[in-house]
Amino acid sequence: MQSLVAQTRPEVDAAAERLKADVVSWRRDFHQHPELSNREERTAAKVAAHLRKLGLKPQTGVAHHGVVAVIEGGKPGPKIALRADMDALPVTEKADLPFASKVTTEFNGQQTGVMHACGHDAHTAILMGVAEALVAMRSDLPGQVMLIFQPAEEGAPASEEGGASLMLKEGLFKDFKPDAVLGLHVFSTLPAGTIGYRKGPFMAASDFFSVEVTGRQTHGSRPWGGIDPIVASAAVIDNLQSVVSRRTDIASLPAVLTIGSIHGGIRNNIIPDDVKMLGTLRTFDDGQRKRIVADMRNVIESVAHAHGAKGELSIGEAAGNPVTYNDPALTTRVLPSLQAVAGADKVVEMPLITGAEDFSWYAKEVPALFFFVGSTAPGIDPLTAPSNHSPLFTMDESALDLGLRAMLQASLDYLEAGR
Repeated sequence: MQSLVAQTRPEVDAAAERLKADVVSWRRDFHQHPELSNREERTAAKVAAHLRKLGLKPQTGVAHHGVVAVIEGGKPGPKIALRADMDALPVTEKADLPFASKVTTEFNGQQTGVMHACGHDAHTAILMGVAEALVAMRSDLPGQVMLIFQPAEEGAPASEEGGASLMLKEGLFKDFKPDAVLGLHVFSTLPAGTIGYRKGPFMAASDFFSVEVTGRQTHGSRPWGGIDPIVASAAVIDNLQSVVSRRTDIASLPAVLTIGSIHGGIRNNIIPDDVKMLGTLRTFDDGQRKRIVADMRNVIESVAHAHGAKGELSIGEAAGNPVTYNDPALTTRVLPSLQAVAGADKVVEMPLITGAEDFSWYAKEVPALFFFVGSTAPGIDPLTAPSNHSPLFTMDESALDLGLRAMLQASLDYLEAGR
């Protein structure tokens, strides 16, 4: 097996320069026309049309709106898969951009804007550029490349399936089992021009959970005539904070427990029957997760009971997304490629990230590497810049160029080394 190239390939430089304007244009178009998870019809159509124009035969409708195509190299070699996610978020954009999103929709019964607040527009545009570059050198390409344009990374709507897990369930890797899969994500806490990586566990497993606290409705002027689930819920939320801060060993692995939504009552002078809460749990170890869930259930039931109410936790048996795990051997193998395009001093090892990624499902099937591309413009402190998922999230478009170069260089080096 040949060693990986430690300098930028000239064909990568040439392709990046040739495609730079197109990638920016594609990204701005997707940004201006965002679509929520499992609703990426326009985005998928644009991607599929581009792949057909390149002479590929994309499979569409995978996991609702996923698009998959395989580039057949002209020479024998390994198989690699490259993934980009396509969905946007229910966020009303506040960034002052000429191509800012004006799209609105109804989400969970509320009117909201729709925004590419996490950078998936960039990921899709980058992979479209990588696809065009690889097709142009197809005759000299050793091996095969699967292009995965994935819907619903942010999570399918209630009562629906979607994302990476559904693509795999529908047989994504049945006929084409890659030797490795690569993915990237633009990231606000890194300055533009840098790449972040980590071997082994990288991003947290995520759980979605709901809590229902049931009391007994009464007039607001006579709280003793019923059981107040709002007061009980306030105590539940307060005590849940001790599950991580006082009952979990965070010296070895971090954990996060967050209540993100609470709804109860419709009028100022009516104490309602019940309160419903939604939240997320982030962990890095299955044993730790099980202990935290047990503690959560105990707190919710016991504290509610102390107020005369009933508390109930609803959470899946398995994590919503597993831990995103970067295969150590693959990471070591690809690292020189990332250093070649960014510079060795611009490729940094990162701490554990408590955000979650459904790219983790691919990593359970084949060796995987997921890395970050810095997106915060020079002169702005990445630690205080609007983060991914913020309505003010913006991206320095040089991240598009570096992302394309990184993914293209890594793919070519991997295929060449595995001939």
